[in-house]
Amino acid sequence: MPEEGVALRDKAEFMTAEETVQIAEEFIKLGIKKIRLTGGEPLIKKNFAKILLDLSKFDIELALTTNGILVDQYIHDFKKAGLKSINVSLDSLSEENFKTITRRADFKRVIRNIDLLVEHGIAPKINAVIMRGVNDQELIDFVNWGAEKNLAVRFIEFMPFDGNKWNWDKKVSYQEILSTIENHFGKEKISSLTGGKNDTSRNFRLENSGGSFGIISSVTNPFCDTCNRVRLTADGKIKNCLFSSSETDLLSEVRKGNSIDQLIRESILQKKPARAGIPSFEEPEHVEAFFKNRSMITIGG
Repeated sequence: MPEEGVALRDKAEFMTAEETVQIAEEFIKLGIKKIRLTGGEPLIKKNFAKILLDLSKFDIELALTTNGILVDQYIHDFKKAGLKSINVSLDSLSEENFKTITRRADFKRVIRNIDLLVEHGIAPKINAVIMRGVNDQELIDFVNWGAEKNLAVRFIEFMPFDGNKWNWDKKVSYQEILSTIENHFGKEKISSLTGGKNDTSRNFRLENSGGSFGIISSVTNPFCDTCNRVRLTADGKIKNCLFSSSETDLLSEVRKGNSIDQLIRESILQKKPARAGIPSFEEPEHVEAFFKNRSMITIGG
């Protein structure tokens, strides 16, 4: 969230809890097998527990991405809903650096809540966006920490979006992340893990470690050819690619009592082969196209 905040919008522009579940059901009818609740921060949404429990009644896999601060308040709802897949966004293992990045003094609470999830049988995946000069010096710390706690840590390349002050120099590439880890531990002590065909990360494990680390390389080594994801924004618009600046308004049609089946189908069929049709980040005009997109906090992290 930018330090200056974001422009507030009338709550009538956003899906209610009932509309969220109603639209989700339409996706499920079309074959969606997994729904991830994300944000912003989903746990601050009014009626979050109701949405979670209502979605848990469908025959799907439920997942969540959170900053971890409010996990302790919802742990029993997680268990009641049968939630097993939780990603926790954590960009630093240094309390001081965490405070600088997030402008919050909640580091200890987040770490306690990660431990709480493990205690309740929910092994979270840890997501860290790696930025040069901000937290790239913590790569080895993260790998060691994940190995010690038997957790999966995923390093995410810094991606360009409106308002996040991205530039090429801040990016730490897939190859640089992997080389840094291999040079420290020894390439022979790192093995590649076989993942699912639609995984976003390329995953690895240290020798004699229960934990793992992965790299999500949307910038330098994208996984577009196996992507099977689509996003529904809080204001009820479908994005067929994270990087797409075009959207399809579903909420307005739902409120008119119209079917959204065909709108969903058309949006999916218009999905481009890679990165919403933008070739690369190498040329300035290509990067500019990404900045025409929403900011990440209004898409859903």
